[in-house]
Amino acid sequence: MVSQNVAEIIKNHVLLEVEGIDRMYLNGYVPGLQTEGGFVHFVHQHLGFPIASTAVISPLSKAFVHAIEVFAKEQHVDLVAFDKKQRKDELTQEYLARASFTEGVLYIGKAQEKAAVFRTIHKRNAETGKSYPWISRGTALPNHYYVYLLDEDFGPLFIKFCAYFPYAVKVCINGHEWVKRQLTQEGIAFEALDNGVLSCENPARLQELCDALESEKIDAVFRKWLARLPHPYRPEDRAAGYRYELSILQAEFSLTQVLDFPRTGRQFFEEVIRENLDIGRPDQVQLIFNRRVTKRTPGSFRTRVLTEGVVPSLYAQYKHTKIKQYHKEGRALRTETTINDTYDFAIGRKLCNLPALREIGFSANRRLLNVQTLSHDCSIGKDKFNAVIRPIVKDKQRASALPFGDPRVLALMQALCLFELLPEGFRNADLRCKVAELLNQEPRSYSQGRMTYDLRRLRLHGLIERQPHSNRYCITQEGTRISLFFTRAEARFFSVALAIEQPLESGQAPRVLVQASQAVDRLIQEVKLAA
Repeated sequence: MVSQNVAEIIKNHVLLEVEGIDRMYLNGYVPGLQTEGGFVHFVHQHLGFPIASTAVISPLSKAFVHAIEVFAKEQHVDLVAFDKKQRKDELTQEYLARASFTEGVLYIGKAQEKAAVFRTIHKRNAETGKSYPWISRGTALPNHYYVYLLDEDFGPLFIKFCAYFPYAVKVCINGHEWVKRQLTQEGIAFEALDNGVLSCENPARLQELCDALESEKIDAVFRKWLARLPHPYRPEDRAAGYRYELSILQAEFSLTQVLDFPRTGRQFFEEVIRENLDIGRPDQVQLIFNRRVTKRTPGSFRTRVLTEGVVPSLYAQYKHTKIKQYHKEGRALRTETTINDTYDFAIGRKLCNLPALREIGFSANRRLLNVQTLSHDCSIGKDKFNAVIRPIVKDKQRASALPFGDPRVLALMQALCLFELLPEGFRNADLRCKVAELLNQEPRSYSQGRMTYDLRRLRLHGLIERQPHSNRYCITQEGTRISLFFTRAEARFFSVALAIEQPLESGQAPRVLVQASQAVDRLIQEVKLAA
């Protein structure tokens, strides 16, 4: 039986494909109260105190904590003090299992956690020697109140309030739970995964609903519950403009591909892990995330392969952003990009920037799959192979051949593999440096003129194309296949066979040659050259 490659698995064995927002962790903040100057203005101009000190804020904080305790008592909601190592998700699942309502407060949890706060320090006047209060930013371990909610549209979510001024808020929602609620409300039958959808009678509508989760809906559910819960700021504070805004701390963008059989998923990862252990290297990371990686780019670049039981997971990282691929519950392939800092992509943190982040996250998922697919299905056919290794005349322009086995051609093909999916393409100098390095030459010995000659050969043979009104080039789909074929055929077929220097004795092939021949046969089947 011929082993199936990644391209075949994705094409022939995916029953349902859906991409959408998974979990989002948001920060709630009051824009005018993020600096020492903003605090002083709040105390002087709004509260009317002549001296700016955290002491005048203390009554507001105590009133807020008291309001939470009264709310819990009046609404018959449990107020739970979290243990240091307590798993909050497990406790929440217990409350969800017992909930008899479709919307309301499940329980409130309390825990001491680190937070950024304002502090009053005392400085001394150099002339008079008298001390005076000074506001500075610092950290403390105040109580935080986790309000776990069940919303009729968003399902389970929580809002966390800090008990110290300026009362930072954190919000956690799950996009898949939102989609499940919408399917239920519209009467569309579906089968759920733990965090996703396994099957749906209307896949097109499922994807439409995933696309419909926008920043406005997320902001609306936040303000809906702010109006129902004890609010840190008084009505007169809010009337003066001290209102919360939301920013994105973490966003997960997932692509779920439900497979027909569990063994299909295992086969996918066997193929992927063997061929893509370098996916976390800088040259590959910049292709997936569409960002240039330099020596000054922070973070480590690596691929991690984790095996939990018999289900492997693949991880790659760029700055603070991670992309993860795993076999979900033995039924679906989940490719998931987690953006932990929007500034990694020169995008602001405000919730209104969600559309731009969606594009980046979903694009990264698709690029990873594209890299894996092209990596495995690089067959080009006999006619195309012969056309590449012979001279060509195109549009009355003649280009010399790209002979297989020529070191310079091989270096060109290997270099193209590094730029295969970079949307902004590459310049003469970009490719020249890589080719010179692969030829073990100094860049000046591989001249700009030689590079121009090689670019012309590649262009007329259809491996690359020039971008309009630019000196940049991008590799074509056909160029990707050809460069991968040349590179892999050289490394796996001929390098092994040519390494055997001893002549055959008495008609018997050496064991290493037999093993190499068997390996070549298997590889030929995998890249479909046998057919």
